[in-house]
Amino acid sequence: MPTLNVVNREGVESSIEAQDGLTVMEAIRDNGFDELLALCGGCCSCATCHVHVDPEFMGKLPPISEDEDDLLESSDHRTENSRLSCQIEFTSDLDGLKVTIAPED
Repeated sequence: MPTLNVVNREGVESSIEAQDGLTVMEAIRDNGFDELLALCGGCCSCATCHVHVDPEFMGKLPPISEDEDDLLESSDHRTENSRLSCQIEFTSDLDGLKVTIAPED
């Protein structure tokens, strides 16, 4: 199973195994990271699953959609590496992906 590296808001990094085909949000949520709220359940309508993606992996992700971009605009913590974790399908191509859970808005 591919590995996802998650840095929580305190800066503690954990490696989790994630099933191929889940979204990054589902993998994080299913592994007990309560600080990633994901209130809309992955419908790309709330931005509570905001993460900062390690720059090394940005080129491997699908392009950001207009809806995702609009939602991230509302965050005070948006960076050039911001993405909604519900919009990133986790596949073996992303093995080793590192994301940091963004501060809560």
